Amino acid sequence: MSKVTTLNEFILEGQAAHSFATGELTRILNDIAVASKIVSRDVRRAGLVDHILGAQGNTNVQGEEQQKLDVVADEQFIKAFEYGGEVCGIASEENDDFVAFQSETSKNGKYVVLFDPLDGSSNIDVNVSIGTIFSIYKRVSTIGEEATFEDMIQMGNQQVAAGYVLYGSSTMLVYTTGDGVNGFTLDPSIGEFCLSHPNMKMPVKGRLYAMNEGNINICEEGLRDYIAYCQSSENDYQAPYSGRYIGSLVADFHRNMIKGGIYIYPETTTAPEGRLRLLYECNPLAFIAEQAGGLATTGRKRIMDIQPQQLHERVPFYIGSKNMVEKAMSCIAAKN
Repeated sequence: MSKVTTLNEFILEGQAAHSFATGELTRILNDIAVASKIVSRDVRRAGLVDHILGAQGNTNVQGEEQQKLDVVADEQFIKAFEYGGEVCGIASEENDDFVAFQSETSKNGKYVVLFDPLDGSSNIDVNVSIGTIFSIYKRVSTIGEEATFEDMIQMGNQQVAAGYVLYGSSTMLVYTTGDGVNGFTLDPSIGEFCLSHPNMKMPVKGRLYAMNEGNINICEEGLRDYIAYCQSSENDYQAPYSGRYIGSLVADFHRNMIKGGIYIYPETTTAPEGRLRLLYECNPLAFIAEQAGGLATTGRKRIMDIQPQQLHERVPFYIGSKNMVEKAMSCIAAKN
């Protein structure tokens, strides 16, 4: 029987390999793992417990109706980061403003975390896979003082770690610290994340594309040309690609990580800046994609080279297999 490597063992082994590592990032990743186990438990019980199923009755800063489990997950992760003591502040998709923790221990924290506590939460009531996305940065403000707005709006290329948790048929945690991508599956019998997908690599091309094609007529011409290319028999496979759109970003992205493919949430005439959030969704998944050999762009430029101006800034998003994203960009460039 082969040895099972738990997430904690894997992180500690990585820390031991770097003499400069001091353990703070290790503890943050462990805090994320613990919080995600609790959220996973609540997701599994969502159909049985009334207080976590259905709409909350409020809308978040995005103008989206909050689900009860959105709020439960958001509170759980915030508590984990606040009590852990390594994080000086957080920003979440569910909150209007960032949160600067007030304890002296937290003010001495070296990191900030930006996260989407429950991506795809509109799918909760129909039992479709959902997820958590997180992004970790070193603070730029003075250690010992409160976290600042500038800590939160760093470019994606400054991330020190990023990852996602997929609550699907199994619960998986996938993350990178800039040295490749590794995936861990939660073994409910022992309550531990175990290494199941070491050194993940995204195929350079695939036959799957994910996009809400109901919006195709309000997209730019270059993108319509790319979708026509995907649906034709004159592409690189000489057969139409398969459209696969779950509507949960983490689930769509994870499928393409495993099988190859492209995910597209473009600008449209009704949403010229796109719909997905740069800080909570696009930057962390872009970091993972690039570490796995994929690409992430706006259709024109690299996602992680964008300087954010707002906490809830939105951007068009093309992410996935390298050859497919490059082909989409070439179609767009040809009509500009």
